[in-house]
Amino acid sequence: MRLRVEFTTEPFDLEEAPAHAVAAREVIQRAQLDAVDVGPFGNTAEGEADRVLTAVAALLRDSLESGATRVSLQVNVIGEGTP
Repeated sequence: MRLRVEFTTEPFDLEEAPAHAVAAREVIQRAQLDAVDVGPFGNTAEGEADRVLTAVAALLRDSLESGATRVSLQVNVIGEGTP
């Protein structure tokens, strides 16, 4: 099974990326996922279910430990033909 995760961390800072956002992005970039897209207002990545779920757990832990007060995420099952 393949999954897509979309996430944001808060509080936002438009001047520079807060430590919690950097921590979350680093987790996703290290996780060997596919189609990783990081941006100032949202981030997405796709991959095999085990890798995505492991990354989500680390993302939550690391971003909360780095000062996030809120983490919003959505996980979707994707298949062939899914946009």
